[in-house]
Amino acid sequence: MKRIVSRQLRLVICCTAGLLASLAVPAAETPKSGLATAVEKAWRLNPQAAGLDAREAEVRAAQDVAAGLTPEPGSISIGSLNDRLNRNRGKQEYEAELAVPLWLPGQKAAREAEAASRIDEAIAKRAALRLEVSGELREAWWALAAGRSAKILAARRLETARALETDVMRRYKVGELSRIDANLAQTETHAANAELIEAETALLQAEQTVQTLTGSSAPKDLDEESPTTRRMAGETGDSAEPHPLLVATAATARSARARVQVADESRRAAPELALRVVRGRGDFAEDYSNSVGIKLKIPFSSSSQVRRETSAAQVEANQADADMQRTQTRVRLDAERAQRNLKSAERQLTMAQERRQLSAENLRLAERAFSLGESDLATLLRIRAAAFDADAFFDRQRVARAAAISRLNQALGVLP
Repeated sequence: MKRIVSRQLRLVICCTAGLLASLAVPAAETPKSGLATAVEKAWRLNPQAAGLDAREAEVRAAQDVAAGLTPEPGSISIGSLNDRLNRNRGKQEYEAELAVPLWLPGQKAAREAEAASRIDEAIAKRAALRLEVSGELREAWWALAAGRSAKILAARRLETARALETDVMRRYKVGELSRIDANLAQTETHAANAELIEAETALLQAEQTVQTLTGSSAPKDLDEESPTTRRMAGETGDSAEPHPLLVATAATARSARARVQVADESRRAAPELALRVVRGRGDFAEDYSNSVGIKLKIPFSSSSQVRRETSAAQVEANQADADMQRTQTRVRLDAERAQRNLKSAERQLTMAQERRQLSAENLRLAERAFSLGESDLATLLRIRAAAFDADAFFDRQRVARAAAISRLNQALGVLP
């Protein structure tokens, strides 16, 4: 009996542990939003991102070169000398030389600093490019959302226009309405149909843009982003984080200044230390003898060449510094403009909601009056057009607010 109870207890414990484990797995995984998933797809298909791995491998190789014992690989030369062509008395000489280039004073440290700065630059440019891809997709994402909203509204307008045309034609046939009213109803249907065709064309273009960027169709539900808590550049606070564009331009400037330092330390070609071994004899009667020597080669420095390389590096550094300052100003202004646009979009959305409610109430009253014969068709069509305009404006402002949030996140350097 005790054995049966203990077996059942172990079974219950195992089942409970399995249930807790199955519940813990989904809780530990945070599902990505549709926009974040689309950004991942766009990043994998971006042609510039495809070459980043090779570029990082290049700078890693430059770092390995800078960390080496010599600035360039060594070389070996082998030669032979004899008198067979003219005298042929047995003179023979063999020579082997192993030459190794040497670092100039301060050149190795400058090259290592340049390689480290280039690695930081490559990493920063990867983050900046990912943000650029995100911004391009965000614009396409909300253009698609606006296109879907416009198509839904146009389809609803066409459905309402057809229903109105059916009612007007019925009343026209029994003599309650005139031919002008029938023509107005048919005109409204044609206008609604044309608007739907235009909306479908614009939607198709927006869908193709998203598919071009991501390689797949957009999801059915386009989720909205939440406003970021990151502060603008220059503001203080715990949530302040560096902007990827600022990090990239600063890394580029540091890399350019490191190249200036390398040019300053490389005022001549690399010296060369060689070990020379010679084995030879004077004629047939002599034995071979060996000799060993050391050779040091010190190239002269060319002032014009030094000025050319240093000036070229300095020009690049000055341009990088100027670009960094301009990027700082542009990022700050973009963030300020995005914040103002978001506040404006929120106010517009509030007013659009009120306008929509008023237009919907007017439309209900106008439809009731028309059905009772208290109002003509022209008045109903005018009020209905105003109601559809109010609905369209509300949908546009709803999408505009979501797009403004995405643009603010983009301006502050936040990925979806």
